[in-house]
Amino acid sequence: MSCSLHGSYPDEFESTRIIGERQFRKAVELFNNATEELTGEIDYRHAYLDFSQLDVMVPKQGGGTEAVKTCPAAMGFAFAAGTTDGPGAFDFKQGDDKGNAFWKLVRNMLKSPTKEQVACQQPKPVLLDTGEMTLPYQWAPSILPIQILRVGQLVILSVPGEFTTMAGRRLRDAVKQVLTGGKNEKLHVVIAGLTNTYSQYITTFEEYEIQRYEGASTLYGPHTLSAYIQEFKKLAGALIRDQPVEPGPQPPDMLSKQISMLTPVFMDTTPLGTHFGDCSTDVPKNATYKRGDMVSVVFLSACPRNDLMTEGTFAVVEILQGMDTWVPAYDDDDFCLRFIWSRPAKLSARSHATIEWRIPQSATPGVYRIRHFGAAKALFGSVRHFTGSSSAFVVA
Repeated sequence: MSCSLHGSYPDEFESTRIIGERQFRKAVELFNNATEELTGEIDYRHAYLDFSQLDVMVPKQGGGTEAVKTCPAAMGFAFAAGTTDGPGAFDFKQGDDKGNAFWKLVRNMLKSPTKEQVACQQPKPVLLDTGEMTLPYQWAPSILPIQILRVGQLVILSVPGEFTTMAGRRLRDAVKQVLTGGKNEKLHVVIAGLTNTYSQYITTFEEYEIQRYEGASTLYGPHTLSAYIQEFKKLAGALIRDQPVEPGPQPPDMLSKQISMLTPVFMDTTPLGTHFGDCSTDVPKNATYKRGDMVSVVFLSACPRNDLMTEGTFAVVEILQGMDTWVPAYDDDDFCLRFIWSRPAKLSARSHATIEWRIPQSATPGVYRIRHFGAAKALFGSVRHFTGSSSAFVVA
């Protein structure tokens, strides 16, 4: 039996539409059926913590507590095995708490973990000692942000990683205990994962011991969850006492050190006698379409990396109002409109933009046109913006 999943439709776009629509309908249903109003104060606490060497107090067998530490980040062998629904490559296996001699030799070519690191991460066999690898810059974060937000009786725990179900439950329960003093107050504590930065998984101590994918991906050792619980309890205590918290060490700014393997745009060209934005494939003359039809236009274009149009759009469908006023009706934010960029050959400086519009059932009958926006780079010049338009057509 395979656990690998796929969408509900052979086409990835249609699968995305179907699943997204189902999620939207359920979200609207929950919103419309909500009965509890959030009331009360709004507050928050935020701190940075060095998870590579955090002192943590944990319960000791037989009673009492003992002091332990988190570790510099490291990925285990089972990390490379992948998950049940997304397996990795080679001979890596989940549940591996010993490692493999061959892969240890490969690992040591990058960075051999110290004895202290090996002992700290046990029973995880270290495959990638990311917390101690610093060339060309840190391979994994040491300083992480944690944050607690309160909106009335809703408390949001912002965590920079993926908590397993039981790890999340233990964190929520611990924070709720602090906030309510053990009383049965109506307080909703939820976790917002992958917040502000990313530090892989967080498992329980028991899940860490068996070293499946999630345990091998828990970076800071077996006491990672205990560290989160300890520090979130501090934030929760400061929140209810209305006390400030220490901001903690600032994470390093490594933007200037980033390395990109993406080659820059060399130049953009069009065939002789043509211009950027010209239609190479236009709509048929005097074309009429109905709702549900696909309208497709191909433009002579340029590499979209010249301008990502973050505050704009690569494509827009306009409707004619009056005699000469074109008004935007749909753009590439709309699921019905697709912008598909391609080159005729791998090393060609020419490119095409195919704009596809699946006419929605809600579309207003009228006269329409499709426009394309882009930016082209000359060999020795600057980036120049252009636009192009299809011929007008009718939606009946």
